[in-house]
Amino acid sequence: MELKKCAFTAIIGRPSVGKSTLLNKMCGEKVAIVSTVPQTTRNAIRGIVNREQGQLIFVDTPGRHSSEKKMNKKLMEVSNRALTESDLVLYVMDASRAPGTEEEEIAVLLTPLTQKCVIAVNKIDAKDADFNRSKEFILQHLPLISEDNIFSICAKTGDGIDDLLLALYKMAPLGENLYDAEYYTDQDTEFRIAEIIREKAINRLRQELPHSLYVDIADMEFKEDEKTGTQLWVRAFIIVERESQKGMVVGKGGEMIKAIRLSALKDLKRIFDWKIDLDLRVKTGKDWRQKDHTLKRIIDR
Repeated sequence: MELKKCAFTAIIGRPSVGKSTLLNKMCGEKVAIVSTVPQTTRNAIRGIVNREQGQLIFVDTPGRHSSEKKMNKKLMEVSNRALTESDLVLYVMDASRAPGTEEEEIAVLLTPLTQKCVIAVNKIDAKDADFNRSKEFILQHLPLISEDNIFSICAKTGDGIDDLLLALYKMAPLGENLYDAEYYTDQDTEFRIAEIIREKAINRLRQELPHSLYVDIADMEFKEDEKTGTQLWVRAFIIVERESQKGMVVGKGGEMIKAIRLSALKDLKRIFDWKIDLDLRVKTGKDWRQKDHTLKRIIDR
C-alpha cells in the first residue's frame, strides 16, 4: 500500500502573477478572490487539494512588494510567516513580465529554502510570454533548484498543473490527512462572505479606491423557514477611509452598491447551500490603513 503524503505549501510571488487564480484551479473551487488589482490578497488563504497521493494544503500569500507603508509591512509579515511554517514552497512567476527587483528579493529569500521549493512560470499563454527568460533568471539566482522542479503553466486553463502537483506530492513528507476529503478550504463563513464582497467592490472601483476599502461583517443570523429552508441573513459594511469616498461606493442613485451586492450574491449562491439575504451598506473608517489594531484585525484573521 502506498503511503500517503501531507504538506503545507506556501504560495509566494510578486503581485499579480496569478497566485490566487492558480490556487482556485488546483482546488477546483473558488477559494481566493481574484482581481487585476495588485495585492488583492491580504491574508494567508488556505486551499486544500485531495488526491490519491494524499493532501496538499496550500497557503496563498499577499504579493511580495517593496514598500515602507504600514499595510504592506503587515502583508509581508503574513508572507514571511507562511514561508517559515510551511513544508514546501511554490514560487509563482509571470512569463509575460521580465524579472525585476522584486524577483531578485524573492530569490534571496528562497535561497536557503531551495530544497523544498518548486517554481511555476505562469501565463505561458500570454502574448509576451517568455518562459526561457524566466528560466534563465531562476538558474542564475537560484542555481540549486533542479530544472525538473521548474514548470511552465497556465493557471487560467490548467495547462501544466497536473505535472506541478505531482512534483509537489513527490517532495511532500509522509503524513495523514489533516482535513476530511470533502474540504477544499478551511475559511469560515464570515471571512468568505467578506472576501467575496470585497472582490466585487474592488473590481468595480479599481480605478478609484481598491486599497482604501475593506469589508466588515457586522452581524449574521441563521433563520429556518418551512418553505425556503435555511436562510442566512448578513449585514455587511464596506469601509472606506474618507467621507468623500462613500459616494463612489454608493454610486448614482445607489446603482454601484446595488451592483456590488447582486454580484456578490451570485457568487455566494454558488458557494453556499443556504439562501442568503445580504444587507450591504457603506461607512467611513477614517485612515484605517494607519491603525495597527484595524490592520491586525483584518489581516491576521
